[in-house]
Amino acid sequence: MSTTRRIVLAAAFAAASLPAFAQGAPHVGSPAPAFTATDSNGKTVSLANLKGRTVVLEWTNDECPFVRKHYGSQSMQNLQKKWTEKGIVWLSVISSTPGEQGYADAAKANRLTADRGASPTAVLLDPKGDVGRTYGAQVTPHMYVIKPDGVLAYMGGIDDKPSTKVEDLKTAKNFVDTALGELSAGKPVSVTTSRPYGCTVKYSS
Repeated sequence: MSTTRRIVLAAAFAAASLPAFAQGAPHVGSPAPAFTATDSNGKTVSLANLKGRTVVLEWTNDECPFVRKHYGSQSMQNLQKKWTEKGIVWLSVISSTPGEQGYADAAKANRLTADRGASPTAVLLDPKGDVGRTYGAQVTPHMYVIKPDGVLAYMGGIDDKPSTKVEDLKTAKNFVDTALGELSAGKPVSVTTSRPYGCTVKYSS
């Protein structure tokens, strides 16, 4: 069995065996946990300073085949661009610890953003996993949508197709895109939680 195949199977198994939400994770309908982190350009980003803006949190790992599906197809970049152009704050979060899959320092994070044509508002560096653990982020990609009033509106997977196949994107229901569209239209979010899938976040021990 190839290394890539083993990674995919291991990631899929991990996603399938995860509890619906990590213990102590935030809850939809409640205030999103406060956080402060440094982005890839050395700037401090605080949720408190983003009050009044809709915020998307995207946990990412550039070596994860599930993440690569969304970036290799330009699906993630297109979603980022679509919503940041409408004033949404999109924060990609890297919680992999140094030496583990997906770890990126500031230079690598900026290089990945440029090379992939990504359009997040900022990339947050979380090598100690503080932000990730606060949110109970389990996998990459794990997605969260926070309303302008600071209340968590959505948490879970990016869509309903837990696979690494690019072709599955054609029929996937993108929960993040739907939630942002509903919020922009002043409507309640119809799907507020879903089971996250992907590669487990490589936290420090």
